[in-house]
Amino acid sequence: MKKKLVLMTVLLFGLAVVFASCAGMQAKPTEANFKSPVITLESFEVPQFDGYYYYSGKTKPTKGKAGNHGSPLPMSFLFNVNNPNPYPVLSEGVKFTVAFEGFDLVTYNNEDSIWIPAGKTTQIRATTLITTRSALLSLLVTGGYKLKAKGMNPWQAMEKWWAGVSSYTTPVTVHEGAFVFKADGVTKVLPFKATFP
Repeated sequence: MKKKLVLMTVLLFGLAVVFASCAGMQAKPTEANFKSPVITLESFEVPQFDGYYYYSGKTKPTKGKAGNHGSPLPMSFLFNVNNPNPYPVLSEGVKFTVAFEGFDLVTYNNEDSIWIPAGKTTQIRATTLITTRSALLSLLVTGGYKLKAKGMNPWQAMEKWWAGVSSYTTPVTVHEGAFVFKADGVTKVLPFKATFP
């Protein structure tokens, strides 16, 4: 009876080891089994707002040197990235353009590497900044005719956007976006677009 009990215990232990090793084995990433991660814009925030202003280089500052300067508008985007694969996936780059009411104002580019575990969701934060000076230059170069067609000038547009974006009443769009994902030699570039709110 003792021999049978010992034999049964050894057999059960052996089976447990085999099952544990099988459960621990991961599928090898291939072009055929690589599923696209799912990207969603979870939230958007303006972490600090110091109002709207602009002053030219002709204005004498209280401190520092004169120059063309404007108010900053920091923007922070939080993305959820769900990995539906049975193996970890590496996020190796995020790029997108930020637009207010269809006017492109800044492009974000980051090549940080972040591992997303198998079957899990990881959050990726992207923070960028524009100023009224950089927005003005962008609008004058690329958006002048479009603004004129809407009956606006750059100054009116920026004042409206600074107030609206900081109070979350002006839609903020991220577009021309691309997330780069890698897994054991397999690479996928996924396009992305979202608007908040």
